[in-house]
Amino acid sequence: MLRGKNVNLRVREREDLPMFMEWMNDPEVMGEYQPFIQYNREEMEKMLDGGPLERKTFMIEKKDGSKIGYTGYTRFGPNFEIGYTIIPNERGKGYGTEAIKIIVDYLFLSKETCRIQAHTDV
Repeated sequence: MLRGKNVNLRVREREDLPMFMEWMNDPEVMGEYQPFIQYNREEMEKMLDGGPLERKTFMIEKKDGSKIGYTGYTRFGPNFEIGYTIIPNERGKGYGTEAIKIIVDYLFLSKETCRIQAHTDV
């Protein structure tokens, strides 16, 4: 587990899949600029397994253990792309900022990397 001041990041486990699917299938969670795609369990498992790419997803949890979103990375050669999603009622409280700081520190300290980039939506 990666620990921060207000949130912790832990690797997504199989038992997180139902909540993760609920978030991914909810346009309010994903945002209005994401494609509206509905995933079934099999599709979600394949997507999260990463295929040929090195990919890892972490659940973002408040200190009380409540799950409020996810962050993660995908490796592209020596570079990483990161991103995160926070559920709507927990946005604007600094949790995403802290989660990104934690994941960036983790990648620079534990992986050989030249660059970390983020793709953002409005």
